[in-house]
Amino acid sequence: MAGQGWAFLGGKQVRIEDAKVNIMTHALHYGTSAFEGIRGNWNQEQGKTFIFRLREHYERLLRGSKILKIELPYSADDLCKITVDLLDRCGYRQDVYIRPLAFKSAERVANLKLHELDSDFALMILPFGSYIDNDRAIRCQSSSWRRPEDSMMPTGVKLTGLYTTSILAKTEAIMAGFDEAILLTNDGHVSEGSGENLFIVQNGRISTPGETDNCLLGITRDSVITLCRKELGIEVIERRIHRSELYLADEVFLTGTAAHVTSVGELDNRRIGTGAIGKLTGQIQEIYARVVTGRNPKYLHWCTGVTPAGG
Repeated sequence: MAGQGWAFLGGKQVRIEDAKVNIMTHALHYGTSAFEGIRGNWNQEQGKTFIFRLREHYERLLRGSKILKIELPYSADDLCKITVDLLDRCGYRQDVYIRPLAFKSAERVANLKLHELDSDFALMILPFGSYIDNDRAIRCQSSSWRRPEDSMMPTGVKLTGLYTTSILAKTEAIMAGFDEAILLTNDGHVSEGSGENLFIVQNGRISTPGETDNCLLGITRDSVITLCRKELGIEVIERRIHRSELYLADEVFLTGTAAHVTSVGELDNRRIGTGAIGKLTGQIQEIYARVVTGRNPKYLHWCTGVTPAGG
């Protein structure tokens, strides 16, 4: 059973080809929507897809919705159930990407008043392989685009309009021959990748930018910090990081729902460490991979197991 394309829109499940919005939809013109990216990781031995930290993603979606005055008739628990039911109906037996979207659905293009606009919720689930090849250390570029300040655009939630900067940075990096972009803050400190959080390893110590550096406090980031502490006995320090520290680090790695844990072997044509996946990064990759596929019983509370229809 290869799986079928189903979506959720307007309060019901519909075939994905029928999940459409009008060209006048407010979110299409102004980016008035909040979204999440959620991974479902297929475990062949158990015949299940394990959705990673589903509730935490929806709690963040609802926080983003609150900022945009998007009022949904669903709680986090409701959204979890909608997702499990839709994944079950799709029947996929492979890794999937789950994309929920809370958006201003009013068909009004000349209105900048959020409180006057209707809202809706959409969800789609798609087969999804590797976002970045994390079997190797990737090459990154410091972007000419800066991560917005929270006073310009709320950086602690995932708003579609905010990601224009990430798209510009990623495109710039790819067209210059790199794999990924690293964005700096307005004052030149390290913030994050185009869609990932960033960590550095130096002399066995792990550091990562904090909230004041306008990075998204990612759910994968939080998971890796917990795993470093509980499984490796290493505390992660949240602090400001200079760009030059990345060049001199023993290891640099990125974390994110799509990217999982990805090693950075080069930045701005300067080799980081040996240029290959570092020892600590490799350990974290292995631990994380077992957790998200439901193979570590200590962290099954982070996973929502779904057996596809017909399984």
